[in-house]
Amino acid sequence: MGGMFDPLDMTTVDTRAVHAGRDDLAALGVHVPPIDLSTTNPLPSVDAGGDAYETLATGGTLPADASAVYQRLWNPTVARFETALAELEGTTDAVAYASGMAALTAALLAATRDGRRHLVAVRPLYGGTDHVLATGLLGTDVTWARLDGVAAAIRPDTALVIAETPANPTLDLIDITALADAAGQVPLLIDNTVATPVLQQPSRHGARLVLHSATKSIGGHGDVLAGVIACDAEWATRLRQVRALTGAILHPLGAYLLHRGLQTLPLRVRAQQAGAEKLALWLAAHPAVARVHHPGTNDPAGLVGRQMSGPGGLLAFEVRGGAPAAAAVAGACRLITHAVSLGGVDTLIQHPASLTHRPVETEAKPDGGLLRLSVGLEDPEDLRADLEHALAAA
Repeated sequence: MGGMFDPLDMTTVDTRAVHAGRDDLAALGVHVPPIDLSTTNPLPSVDAGGDAYETLATGGTLPADASAVYQRLWNPTVARFETALAELEGTTDAVAYASGMAALTAALLAATRDGRRHLVAVRPLYGGTDHVLATGLLGTDVTWARLDGVAAAIRPDTALVIAETPANPTLDLIDITALADAAGQVPLLIDNTVATPVLQQPSRHGARLVLHSATKSIGGHGDVLAGVIACDAEWATRLRQVRALTGAILHPLGAYLLHRGLQTLPLRVRAQQAGAEKLALWLAAHPAVARVHHPGTNDPAGLVGRQMSGPGGLLAFEVRGGAPAAAAVAGACRLITHAVSLGGVDTLIQHPASLTHRPVETEAKPDGGLLRLSVGLEDPEDLRADLEHALAAA
């Protein structure tokens, strides 16, 4: 299933989030999407089953009236979520995986299968992504570059350019159009986890692949692990083949939860963003805080309003006193949960240098005094009071 929800092409993201992937429900006589948990499916005949297996195992879509054969190859509940996510991202297709890192792995395998092994990446990146690229675990060779050095870093064997904006954990922004121009004919992958499709659609600015850790804002409730890549039909075929052969498909129950999460995604993102803006301004004036990182206050290229429709609900701040002070603040929070992840309904705080970015090379590791705050749906004044207590305790 691809992004085929034509009746909603001209509606807002709020309306698409509610209705995408659900256009056939009335004809089915149901109001809520069904969940298909079958791991195996009856085959109409040996020949028909074999043909369907070959089509799905090579990255094709399920032919009409054909058997889905086996859940590792394809699942209708997963396909519904993919249709909905593609609609929000403005792409023809999307391919969902069991985790964000499984999705990234599939993208790297699909991009390098023709023998080209070189990647160009722009830091900062999510720590897991950075670690996989830096170790060369998947047989890749990476060149790290800033935006103005990407074009010069491209080689004949470059398979992919990778960036994240806003970047985790410092919320640095990068101009996707300029990056796509610098990449030229090399496909560009943008991690859109922090912005979500509510605030940014990288494919509209030249990205061929749009990656999400759907565990974060798309799921939004801390109860499902998933990844998804929005892309065109050609890339979807490559990505589905990798998924089928490696067994990395998302579980259908997870797909159902993510599809349900899309319905409230715009409301959650905007409410979290409003809270983050208030807290960023307050933290910037606090004597115990050396610096605040948030697109609402740090956007030298003017990308908020041009590339992003808003600054988002994730921020970071540097505590005076370095790593010991930052650890004390994280440990002193009472309402805010000290935990990794982001984009959920409750507010989380974590120390990236010790956790998500612990394996990152020294030159790319975040400042020891930096804390990342994922703002949830609590009253911002309650969050401010908790932070005030924690900063005082430090």
